[in-house]
Amino acid sequence: MKPTDLRGILQYIPRFREKTFILAFDGAIVTDENFANILLDVAVLRSLNIRVVLVHGAAAQIKALAEEQKVGPSNLDGAGITDAATLKLALTAANRLTHEMLEGLAANDLRAACTNAIIAHPLGIIQGVDHLFTGKVERVDVELLQTLLAQGVVPVIPPLGFDGDGKTYRVNSDAVAVAVADALKAVKLIYITTTDGLFCQGKLIRQMIVGELSALLEKNKCEFTPETESKAIHAAAACRAGVQRVHVINGKVDEGLLAEVFSNEGIGTLIYANEYQQIRPAKKKDVRAIQLLTAMAVQSDELVKRTRAVIEKSLGDYYIFEIDKNSVACVALHVYPEQQKGELACLYVSASHENQGIGRKLIQFVESKARELALDELITLSTQAFTYFQSKGGFSEGTPDDLPPNRREKYDQSGRNSKVLVKKLK
Repeated sequence: MKPTDLRGILQYIPRFREKTFILAFDGAIVTDENFANILLDVAVLRSLNIRVVLVHGAAAQIKALAEEQKVGPSNLDGAGITDAATLKLALTAANRLTHEMLEGLAANDLRAACTNAIIAHPLGIIQGVDHLFTGKVERVDVELLQTLLAQGVVPVIPPLGFDGDGKTYRVNSDAVAVAVADALKAVKLIYITTTDGLFCQGKLIRQMIVGELSALLEKNKCEFTPETESKAIHAAAACRAGVQRVHVINGKVDEGLLAEVFSNEGIGTLIYANEYQQIRPAKKKDVRAIQLLTAMAVQSDELVKRTRAVIEKSLGDYYIFEIDKNSVACVALHVYPEQQKGELACLYVSASHENQGIGRKLIQFVESKARELALDELITLSTQAFTYFQSKGGFSEGTPDDLPPNRREKYDQSGRNSKVLVKKLK
């Protein structure tokens, strides 16, 4: 199903409505022929009541201007030294790009405004080197941006910051995007670049938890290019600041933005925050807690009874959701490697913590684990909660034939006649 098909995106609308997305464009993408299509995608997001803020860089334009004017820029991306001549180039390039973005948004009947929402101070002297007109984000004018968003206006933020005296500083656009995403409590930060995503040892990273990315950066294992290293560093910073999802996609791909946001597979790299910090692998001491948690569901025939021996045998498959060190929910992921399938099982949330989104988090957690294991399909069996899995988890009704052979055998022996639900991961 094409991501532009309304039926394909309906399941995402409740999750994203009135939420904020930050779209951070490399300067080279703003002048790419596909940029007009990206703005159409932005119009789709706005039509779904998703709040959108646009941040842009200008490195490509600064480089082109410098060559045209035969000026040697002191730095291109706003992370190094910015001398007076380079600041002048940055101002010209940024203003041109902002104007192009405003024109494109107007062509799609979207109201937009360029803002001076980034309050900055000089980066200063680092290891004896004065960075001159390079700035560092001090704070974001949240009230200004929220006022614009509340009025349906799309804020456009250039890679420039301003201090209390009205002085202008050049700031790195990747860092600006993180600061804005953090300040506005955005649920997504999407870096739109000229590459397909983040690559490690020549292989595209499809998705990764922030802790693993931080470890790769620390050990310098992936040898990121300078451009993608900045995206990796700032993606990790955004997740640590509380942004749930950071995407890195190729802005030259038609419908790429919608494909990334409104499909299971996406087209680029997804770095996700450890929003599951309350979820941990089950330990032997948790076996009794799992039995106590699920006792009522077993009694009502919602879940199958699991003995202590059964749980202990596959304890590595189980996860516990904790609040204040109290176990309030559990779930399991059983893997069938030969069929490249995973089974979401034993999902239960205590009655005292229902309707808090914990069940959905556990479903998303298991799905993320399954994707990390490169599984093709996620299945789950349910006698009473099948509509929940369909509406909240994106599962579709399947048949017993979708089960791996050894799981099918257990299914037939149980006599429970559970519904089989399936979610394709590829």
